[in-house]
Amino acid sequence: MEQLCKHIADRDMKPGDRLPPERELAGHLGVSRASLSQALVALEVQGILAVRHGDGAVLVRRPVGDMAIRALREHADRLPEVIEAREALEVKLAELAANRRSDAEMAAIDHALSVMASEITDGNRGDSGDELFHHAITEAAHSPLLARLMGEIAGLIRETRIESLSQSNRPQTSLEHHRRIADAVRQQNSVEAGRAMAEHIRLVSDVALLRSADS
Repeated sequence: MEQLCKHIADRDMKPGDRLPPERELAGHLGVSRASLSQALVALEVQGILAVRHGDGAVLVRRPVGDMAIRALREHADRLPEVIEAREALEVKLAELAANRRSDAEMAAIDHALSVMASEITDGNRGDSGDELFHHAITEAAHSPLLARLMGEIAGLIRETRIESLSQSNRPQTSLEHHRRIADAVRQQNSVEAGRAMAEHIRLVSDVALLRSADS
């Protein structure tokens, strides 16, 4: 990340400028593509870069000093707590959605699955469909207080979503997990819906940032 921020500063890059392709950039910086990819995701989470399918990484705003590095360390420290909060909230929301969902809310859940599947087919991560899915589950639960608590950590959840869906083969696996949750909600099986959501949250908690921190 330090080298990437220096690369942006040395070239006086402006918002809207595009970074070189990953292979070229990794060679220039003397790092592996895996390390570069992780750094790009970290900067995307902070809103410094936007990674667009077919368009590469585009600068959104210039990093200031070592703020990006400090933000990464702070994010790594709070990430386990965000995952714990997601599990506590979303498992219950899935259970409630199975008991309380209407036909229209089930249709919204299915629509979110279709959006995510289309995004993945087009070569994207599926993060818009992923966000739609979890929002639809929350709506179907009919719990205003839990929905408000989810709203409080929405920004932090977005960070973990980007990191999770940037892992190799993760979008398709995440979609399959979503389908299992949706099937349980459709069958109004609250126990299975909660179990499937818990398994899904454990999946999204496996991100490179935490693996790097543990090693």
